[in-house]
Amino acid sequence: MAKIKDQNINQDALSQVAYSLFDFTKKEKSFLVVICILVSIAGIITPYTYLSMWFGFALAAYSAIANDSIQTIGTFIASNQQRKWYWLWLFMGLIFVATVTFSWFIYEGDVSYQRLQVPGLDKAPENFVFLQLAAPIVLLVMTRLRMPVSTTFLLLNVFTYKAGTILDVMKKSFMGYLLAFFIAIIVWFAIERLVKNFLKGEAKPYWYILQWITSGILWAVWIMQDAANIAVFLPRQLGVWEFVGYTGFIFVGLGFLFYMKGDRIQSIVNEKTRVTDVRAATLVDFVYAIILFYFKMLNNVPMSTTWVFIGLLGGRELAIALAKSKKLTKRKARIFRAYTLARKDITKATIGLLVSLVLALIINEGVRNEFFALFKF
Repeated sequence: MAKIKDQNINQDALSQVAYSLFDFTKKEKSFLVVICILVSIAGIITPYTYLSMWFGFALAAYSAIANDSIQTIGTFIASNQQRKWYWLWLFMGLIFVATVTFSWFIYEGDVSYQRLQVPGLDKAPENFVFLQLAAPIVLLVMTRLRMPVSTTFLLLNVFTYKAGTILDVMKKSFMGYLLAFFIAIIVWFAIERLVKNFLKGEAKPYWYILQWITSGILWAVWIMQDAANIAVFLPRQLGVWEFVGYTGFIFVGLGFLFYMKGDRIQSIVNEKTRVTDVRAATLVDFVYAIILFYFKMLNNVPMSTTWVFIGLLGGRELAIALAKSKKLTKRKARIFRAYTLARKDITKATIGLLVSLVLALIINEGVRNEFFALFKF
């Protein structure tokens, strides 16, 4: 019976994805026209390395930040909807500029905090293939479908020339998911059971100050981890004008994202329990920042912050379900809801991982050979 139930759940998840794709093509005709134009441009400029480099960077910058905005600035946007978008943009935008400038100075032109210095990613692309430019376009489509895809997997894997590096990134990311999931259960279960009045009544003004501070710290730590996903298209050491182009484009792109209030993928945050409350948002950001900082100090291997984030939200939903419901029927309903949300996020993130692995195998001969040797094909 349990096996049949699991099969039904998996079929239901796949049918939801299929329906989303069908519904997407029906409603998003204008967006699909833009995607077709971008694909055409990518095909035309692929032989021209310099043009490909900046075209790929521009697509990666927007698509990566648009998709990953749910992790870092998603709760910030959700809990500050009453404030003008340009104040939020200036706050986060200037933190971004300060964070990447620090890395550029300290690491002699490297804006990735040495995430791109690990073996397998340390060589800047000398020429491009079409699928490398197509990767951020695929990410744009997945973002439009509100899928929390790992930009680390999708953008870095297509440039990695060592299968071992891909496995290291996956291992670190899955470890991050599990750690975030169990820490979230412990933290939120304790809060729901022990701090009865934590989310009751109106939030005191100091909560907004705390939230802006924790959101700013989280954003800075996230940049230290994920700036590599965008910079992978560019030389590993940027000159002055290259750095200005890199920083300026992303700064402006952030403004557009705040103007759009996080765009459609913001719904992944908004559907979670009470995340629009400034106190809940502050706690989510604080715990997430600590976990990301721990993994930043652990080693220079890049990791998927998306998997850490969905682990955090999944554990949080389960803890609230376990702690809040006294009646068995209510508890079962809440646990099922938490399980459904976590499963939906994992399913979508796994699709992105599989797409990135397929692209890596097609593009990189070294990765392909290592993979075949590993499984003795």
